[in-house]
Amino acid sequence: MRVVGGCMISLAPIAAVRKPSFRHSFPPSKTLIPSLPVQRFSKFSTSASMASPDSPPPPPEPQQPKKPWLVVGLGNPGKKFNGTRHNVGFELVDSIAEAEGISVTSVSFKSLLGKGYIGDVPIILTKPQTFMNCSGESVGAIVSYYKIPLKQVLVIYDDLDLPFAKMRLLPKGGHGGHNGMRSIIDHFKGSREFPRLRIGIGRPPGKMDAVNFVLRPFTRQERDELNFTFQDGVEAIRILLLEGFNKSATFVNSAKPLKQLG
Repeated sequence: MRVVGGCMISLAPIAAVRKPSFRHSFPPSKTLIPSLPVQRFSKFSTSASMASPDSPPPPPEPQQPKKPWLVVGLGNPGKKFNGTRHNVGFELVDSIAEAEGISVTSVSFKSLLGKGYIGDVPIILTKPQTFMNCSGESVGAIVSYYKIPLKQVLVIYDDLDLPFAKMRLLPKGGHGGHNGMRSIIDHFKGSREFPRLRIGIGRPPGKMDAVNFVLRPFTRQERDELNFTFQDGVEAIRILLLEGFNKSATFVNSAKPLKQLG
């Protein structure tokens, strides 16, 4: 790893970017028919140009391919950060990938990428490898390259202000002090008009510093609760892509809080 422009960058090799593999009519005749008056010729010409009832219908216009959804999980790369609170975005992306049979192993745009479909909707799953504070470098490059509308960029990240294992889906908003979101908004030229899925990780106990708290692993009981949350998260993504934002937000935001496991 090395520091570039104030951001820690993973030294894992980044693959070269590959580009995705993703009638005329004839002019009317100007020759007049001598045996017909000019007024009647106009009527004759119009009827002659009409298609025969037995003619096959014209081929349908080709449909434009659908723009993919980009689902971003935020976290820090490397084994040191596996299973920590700051990496719940990574973990939910992994859960989606497993449920939908998408391999998130392609290395490009300073990120791990996976492409697939949910139903007939194309989706790109990504886990930026730039470290949290520089996530926008990766996300901004992917959005620019694939020309993805910001309304189809969902960012998943941890939130200290939500109760533990509670999720909240919003259509837009600020960064709320989260450095990964701050970086993404900066690389979107200040735009906050993109959806986000926040996952509550609880508050630091006592006087523990928040920076140290987000890098702590979960307890076994917390892990059990999170597994249920991730199941709901996978279902929320399916609803989002197939039925729209409003239905997904209703599913997520009206969910009852989990009971503490004994």
